[in-house]
Amino acid sequence: MLINGMAAVVTGGSSGLGAATARHLAGLGAKVAILDVNLDLAQEVAAEIGGLAVECDVSSEENGEAAIKAAREAHGPARISVCCAGISESRRMLGRVGPAPLAHHTRLVNVHLVGTYNICRLAAADMAACEPLPDTGERGVLINTASIAGFDGPPGAITYDAVKAAIAAMCLPMSRELSRHAIRVMAIAPGMFETPMATGLRQEYINEMTDRIPFPKRFGNPAEYAALVETIVTSPMLNGETIRIDGGLRMT
Repeated sequence: MLINGMAAVVTGGSSGLGAATARHLAGLGAKVAILDVNLDLAQEVAAEIGGLAVECDVSSEENGEAAIKAAREAHGPARISVCCAGISESRRMLGRVGPAPLAHHTRLVNVHLVGTYNICRLAAADMAACEPLPDTGERGVLINTASIAGFDGPPGAITYDAVKAAIAAMCLPMSRELSRHAIRVMAIAPGMFETPMATGLRQEYINEMTDRIPFPKRFGNPAEYAALVETIVTSPMLNGETIRIDGGLRMT
């Protein structure tokens, strides 16, 4: 799919991977709508790229529907959807003071898993109503954000590991279901990246994780995630798969 002139929605586009993706797609000529709970930051990025900022809690049915509608009215139906919205709140299931609050588990499930599914179902409905593109015959592509934590299962983050594994698990069946609409589905599983989620990590943990990365021995740049989004969008044979982007890191 050619990106120039296409409408795109990016959740979590006010910072980190989402902001880098919004900037990259806009730089390639896409009309980008940023969906984010942080409207002020989203508006800053949108103003920079000439896009649209929409306040949206991706885990809310009403918010999601209103946000996709606003994006559609501004740019037309999105043929590119990239879900980057997420939170990172590591917590042991059983800590020194007892079991973790169930609300912590529920919040991560709602933001990551429910939120991703919510935006996918809405974006897919818009894509299915579009005419197939003349160059590839496809109607659109959904790209979701998993994590290598979903494969490697580091301790102390059971819920985060589980929701990221679930996002990867949704990829193939979702691609199979949407194939009759000529909609592709892919997921990206980042390793350690320089995002706001990483700012709260202890320096000794950052040093330890960097040392474990085979090559390059550094955290990823969000622009590298965005470049992979471009590759997925422009490569029609990429479908139903989760791609790790982690420098060969395997978490323990």
